[in-house]
Amino acid sequence: MHTTSEFLHSQLKQFFGFDSFKGQQEEVIKHLIDGNDSFVLMPTGGGKSLCYQLPALVMPGVAIIISPLIALMKNQVDAIRGFVVERDGIAHFLNSSLNKAQIQEVKDDLMSGQTKLLYVAPESLTKEENIAFLKQLTISFYAVDEAHCISEWGHDFRPEYRRIYPIVQEIGKAPVIALTATATPKVQNDIQKNLGMSDARVFKTSFNRDNLYYEIRTKVNTEREIIKFIKANQGKSGIIYCLSRKKVEEVAQLLVVNGIKALPYHAGLDPTTRASNQDSFLMEGVDVIVATIAFGMGIDKPDVRFVIHYDIPKSLESYYQETGRSGRDGGEGQCIAFYSYKDIQKLEKFMQGKPISEQEIGRQLLMETVSYAESSLCRRKVLLNYFGEDYNIDNCGSCDNCLYPKKQFDGKDDVALVLELISTMKEQFKTEHLANIMAGVTNSIIKSYNHHKLELFGIGKSKGIRFWMAVIRQALIHHLLFKDIEKYGLISCTPEGLKFLENPYTVMLIEDREFVESDDDETSTPGHARASGGGGDEALLSLLKDLRHSVSKKLNLPPFVIFSDPSLDDMSLQYPLTIEELKNCQGVGEGKAKKFGKEFVELIAKYVLENEIDRPMDLVVKSVVNKSAIKVHIINGIDRKLPLEDIAESKGIEMEDILNELEAIVNSGTKINIDYFIRQTIDDDKVDEIYQYFRTEAVSDSLREATEELGKGYTEDEIRLVRIKFLSELGN
Repeated sequence: MHTTSEFLHSQLKQFFGFDSFKGQQEEVIKHLIDGNDSFVLMPTGGGKSLCYQLPALVMPGVAIIISPLIALMKNQVDAIRGFVVERDGIAHFLNSSLNKAQIQEVKDDLMSGQTKLLYVAPESLTKEENIAFLKQLTISFYAVDEAHCISEWGHDFRPEYRRIYPIVQEIGKAPVIALTATATPKVQNDIQKNLGMSDARVFKTSFNRDNLYYEIRTKVNTEREIIKFIKANQGKSGIIYCLSRKKVEEVAQLLVVNGIKALPYHAGLDPTTRASNQDSFLMEGVDVIVATIAFGMGIDKPDVRFVIHYDIPKSLESYYQETGRSGRDGGEGQCIAFYSYKDIQKLEKFMQGKPISEQEIGRQLLMETVSYAESSLCRRKVLLNYFGEDYNIDNCGSCDNCLYPKKQFDGKDDVALVLELISTMKEQFKTEHLANIMAGVTNSIIKSYNHHKLELFGIGKSKGIRFWMAVIRQALIHHLLFKDIEKYGLISCTPEGLKFLENPYTVMLIEDREFVESDDDETSTPGHARASGGGGDEALLSLLKDLRHSVSKKLNLPPFVIFSDPSLDDMSLQYPLTIEELKNCQGVGEGKAKKFGKEFVELIAKYVLENEIDRPMDLVVKSVVNKSAIKVHIINGIDRKLPLEDIAESKGIEMEDILNELEAIVNSGTKINIDYFIRQTIDDDKVDEIYQYFRTEAVSDSLREATEELGKGYTEDEIRLVRIKFLSELGN
């Protein structure tokens, strides 16, 4: 007589070819076969799908697997049919991609009892005719895959998922198994409550993926950095995630032009192209897929060796799930994300117009991403803490912060001050508000609560807001503070924190990483953050800055009009010796190179010769031609004095894109005249004020500094338009 365990092992070997189960798989399967509800929280690559595939094959009846993506269903059905070769009807999916004849074939196989797994999209599950049909079948169990879609606190909320429970009750009761790779304690609670399975047994595997390397890079020269990285990892499979379809297409084209086998994947492509691109990636026809976040849910490619985030994701759940697609076979997995606070502001803009509660949730999730990106703590520690798991190793040895640690300091007094402030306040407040009080920032919210009159207001002014944000974030990880997600991130002291306040002890803290914003960028991605010094030759950079200073005095122009800081950084990296080579540097086009370049390339040539420098000639990034086609279209429209909104509309792009392109045009040295548009849209007094600010007061062309200096009466677009006029007239 076989035991259940022996039987399951024999079935595992027969169907899937494995000798043993992974982690808690066997426990989960036994629990489900015994007719119980289960909640499975298992990281990407942990083997979630086997937890419902094997029981479906051995239990009487058909298992209904509710899944959010059509691509995922096809992938899973193909996989199951591959395991059970002799029975094609063993697994089916039911969704909007099927025609009438195909739907009938699925129904026939279900009625004959041949089908053991039926994958259904939540939208298909809610259709009356499908409910009526499914009522006729014996259901073994329901599996809700990607269950985080149920929660509006999850990163991929799908309202239809919240209707699953009543429909399941209508079709017929059977055990429910909910599975996800990414759920914070709050999301987990939400899922269980919504599926009516609060008593379900929770199977939770550690979120730690030992084989993954995490790194956040400053968003400078992003395209060059990506090409350099891929060429150093030639022949390896990788995914690049971008937030917009437009950026996906641009990056994919750029890679192809630079000799990298790549394809795009996003919802705007027709289904055939999308499926074909996905298959090319799975079958290794191409090395890299450039995709929006819709790509890859459940794509079971075990040997993805790198995941690059061109844009930072909207939440840490997204980040964790997307990075989790690398190294699923336990081998190497490099996770590189490019970060600029500008991107966060862009994402916040997209939220406008949504209901206030949704905006608050979205902002809360975004701020967690900012904390992760800017933190100097071990990436694993921060990531696992977010998912309610403690990581107690001091140095993981496999993230940028652990490999290149910043100096630690004893934060006992600083933490005590924050805890003291919180314990004396009647109400609870968010991280930013508390940091503003400590740093002595007077804004309208601080004044409305009279917090500028508090005894501790401004006590840490000399250290600045960023420092206090870092102290609060790390006090959360040490469990001295608690962040209430239910109340949109309000901070309170924990019992442990109150004990600390009575008897403070040494707490080692690290200052956050600094990401300095730059508004100058020659590519179509404005506002790259800029690392101080840019990793170039510091001695040469210093000489270039001196030369820029003397040229600016001689021509009576602000230094940033000659060449921006990122341009000088790039020169100190590339050592251009000719005007032609200078044009390859960031923010330097033909006009600028010809107008100001001669003295700069002469200085660099002399420096290279004297210091016997080997120049990095390994990588010249070729650009995609159609970018200039948009520029030509814009310049033609301006010559005809068309409103900028009309030019944008004719190309199907946003006003933001037009401003980005105009900035790139003037930064590269081309002269344009948009006075006609400025006169129509901005008061003359305002134009004079902004122009004078850049002419006489500005130390850089930073938009943020200009906004702070000019005050509330000026919009960002107004400042950008006048800055374009200013740079065009004086720099070109």
